[in-house]
Amino acid sequence: MGLLTYLTKSSSTLKPTTLLRHLRFMSNVPENTVYGGPKPQNPHQRVTLTHLKQKYKKGDPITVVTAYDYPSAVHLDTAGIDVCLVGDSASMVVHGHDTTLPISLDEMLVHCRAVARGAKRPLLVGDLPFGTYESSSNQAVDTAVRILKEGGMDAIKLEGGSPSRITAAKAIVEAGIAVMGHVGLTPQAISVLGGFRPQGKNIASAVKVVETALALQEAGCFSVVLECVPAPVAAAATSALKIPTIGIGAGPFCSGQVLVYHDLLGMMQHPHHAKVTPKFCKQYAHVGDVINKALVEYKEEVANGSFPGPAHSPYKISETEINGFVSELQKLGLDKAAASTAAAAEKIKMSVSSNGPAND
Repeated sequence: MGLLTYLTKSSSTLKPTTLLRHLRFMSNVPENTVYGGPKPQNPHQRVTLTHLKQKYKKGDPITVVTAYDYPSAVHLDTAGIDVCLVGDSASMVVHGHDTTLPISLDEMLVHCRAVARGAKRPLLVGDLPFGTYESSSNQAVDTAVRILKEGGMDAIKLEGGSPSRITAAKAIVEAGIAVMGHVGLTPQAISVLGGFRPQGKNIASAVKVVETALALQEAGCFSVVLECVPAPVAAAATSALKIPTIGIGAGPFCSGQVLVYHDLLGMMQHPHHAKVTPKFCKQYAHVGDVINKALVEYKEEVANGSFPGPAHSPYKISETEINGFVSELQKLGLDKAAASTAAAAEKIKMSVSSNGPAND
């Protein structure tokens, strides 16, 4: 029977609810995953640009954390963080590069999708990686569209304030996509800046920070990140702007703050990460020490045979089934396997009798 014939016949014989159920199960794609873009923004659940504007007007600080995967996104969700930035710093923090330059758009999209699955409350902002928006406004818009449609983000962030970047930001906003700007230390421009160097430390540089932030505001950005600039310069930019500033290494006078998940948790202990962890980052925990201790303990328990013990060997087989299994192994000529099975069963039986039954 053809699909159209089936539907026509069904519509006249089935109740509406039954027909809908039939239609629903005709697709093997889950209903809620057909569209891969931003999740519906429930005003009672999802942080939106409107929420950020309200916080900004009230003078309430905005909290932002940079995260790159599902588990960290879930933690941000639980903590009630306002904005989750999926940063191109994943190139350094996750992929082990020395700069943010190597990460590709496809790699960024993987991180974006993972975060989108874990963070249901924060506003999600995805970085445009180096080499994906500098050539033209059309390239910038195309990349931004992919970050939303394929990455599940709510907005994008781009670095810098050169005329071409301002033009790109404006084009993206005009395409209907929210844009967060980024001035001060812009890691994608380290070849021009001469490395990871703070900005705004002299008159010309400080004025440039403020002027660039104003230009990004004029282009339609909803917020601007101020990275590695002196606190008075950040205060000037924050005062001059009518949109929130998000500081990172920019002092306490911004509208909000952002830190990287791994940095603020003190997760990285490797010398390479110690080298790239910024001086301005406060460690609110020393999770890396806890992880290392747990891994060493696990290694030792596996080596000495104490893991897994009865408590972590939960799946049981009855004595009758064991005997039958041993018999079948012997019939197959697997005498050694049969002996190992019997010995294991006896050892488990003795362990349970001496330590008491494990919880099922």
